[in-house]
Amino acid sequence: MAVNGTGLVAILRGVTPDEVLAVGEALAEAGIDAIEVPLNSPDPFASVERLAASLGERCAVGVGTVVDAADVPRARAAGARIVVAPNTDPAVIAAAVEAGMRPYPGVATPTEAFAAVAAGARHLKLFPADAVGIAGMKAWRAVLPPDVELLPVGGVDETNLAAWAAAGAGGAGLGSALYRPGDTPEQVGARAVAMRRAWAGATG
Repeated sequence: MAVNGTGLVAILRGVTPDEVLAVGEALAEAGIDAIEVPLNSPDPFASVERLAASLGERCAVGVGTVVDAADVPRARAAGARIVVAPNTDPAVIAAAVEAGMRPYPGVATPTEAFAAVAAGARHLKLFPADAVGIAGMKAWRAVLPPDVELLPVGGVDETNLAAWAAAGAGGAGLGSALYRPGDTPEQVGARAVAMRRAWAGATG
């Protein structure tokens, strides 16, 4: 993971265990900092286990779309280090912290952001980011504790990564702009290189 923040997170929604290693290798080669396998993907824990075993030393591996705290220990057993959720659920946050993992609860309002922080989260998934907007995130940044990181997810790509970074984002989740089911590792890798370049240009 990036030293001064989470950095870029690849969201592989729909990836299968058979293809995940080739795609993951392409992402790691491009310098992506973390890889998330949403739990509504086919056999997600198998994909996480393969990624963690092969690439866990090069980038953080995690699970996404976690809405049930019972899935957290399963993810930990598979080798996941981060837990990403579309919502703010104190039970999921607590389970991740207890397991020694890093929770990324989804927040769409300042009330949810502060509730997530109170539950123990220090990395917040701004979702959907295109609805909250860069101006909204800057306003949140002004009132949230300085050690709380904000990561926009939803509508983020190489055309606006620099603007999000300038507004104070500690990273970003990259979904369909980076990976769609059926894409080849080469296609994903080329997109990842472009997005990594855009992010590096903004963050130094």
